[in-house]
Amino acid sequence: MLPSLTPAEEKLLLRFVDPEAAAVGDNLSAKALSALLDNAEFHGVLPIMLRKLGEPSDTGLRDKLDDLRQRATIATGQSMLLQYHGDRIMKGMAAEGIPARIVKGPVFARKLYRNVSDRPFTDIDILVEPANLARANRVIAACGFELASNEAESYRLQEFKWLEKENSSLLVELHGDLVHDIGMRRRLSLGFRELGIIDGDATDTPAALLTIAIVHAAGGHKFHRLQLCVDVLQGVRALQSPVSETRLLDAARMTGIELELAIVLNVTGRLFDEPHALALAGRIKPDLSIRLAKKLITTNTLLRVNSREKIGSRLRRDAFRWIQRLAKARPYAA
Repeated sequence: MLPSLTPAEEKLLLRFVDPEAAAVGDNLSAKALSALLDNAEFHGVLPIMLRKLGEPSDTGLRDKLDDLRQRATIATGQSMLLQYHGDRIMKGMAAEGIPARIVKGPVFARKLYRNVSDRPFTDIDILVEPANLARANRVIAACGFELASNEAESYRLQEFKWLEKENSSLLVELHGDLVHDIGMRRRLSLGFRELGIIDGDATDTPAALLTIAIVHAAGGHKFHRLQLCVDVLQGVRALQSPVSETRLLDAARMTGIELELAIVLNVTGRLFDEPHALALAGRIKPDLSIRLAKKLITTNTLLRVNSREKIGSRLRRDAFRWIQRLAKARPYAA
């Protein structure tokens, strides 16, 4: 369980982990700063906070910071190694004529963050058409990886987990759809074809990246750490034209993620006081599922995932997942 934070300390944490916000809290006690660091590490946003911190006068805290910075350096090296293997696999896909794209981690780091090291990643996610899963799996195997997930279940979920034979810390995930929950997939789906439509003639456009970040936060995971919302925050900031906004909203209708878009952008806007996110969330006409979900997914739901209130947070996030499964698909005219 994480050290408890006061409401004022929670606000400080959010300032520390906002990639674009100025450094704050120079007069924090060693105990308070240590608690903030523990929370930032759990939420996957520690590198952003470390970048903003100077050297503390407290010896114990200085030792802790040195250890955290060393681990962050190792994590950066791991990300670079993963990127190397991802590039190898993508070359293999191209050689076999398999259309594929890397999504999430390294793409977010490169496209959405001014400091690439602010966004470490622990795996490589590759997306292909469902019909190409078998061929893509053979390419990954030929690159020295072995399947670590049940094959039949992986085909059902359209998600395969591969580990490098010589270094099992290197994980590659192959996806036929970024929505793995079968109950949710009747309403929403985000695959290679859909991303191609969103991107149009370009690749990794702001609308596509933000769509992926929203699905990652609410469709893949259940708001289990702040890093998911920081990705969304940076995605919103990259959406700098009315054309991009229209493309995002069209993408939400096409993929069926209007509920997820409204909820993820609403809570991200409230966490980081980002009016652009709130304005975009407000452009989705609220129905019963959106109104209920907004009461469940609040700033406290995310900030207290692993606090004394973690059971309440878990129940709220589980209830949201059931809303996602039971919500009716909105009509979409292509």
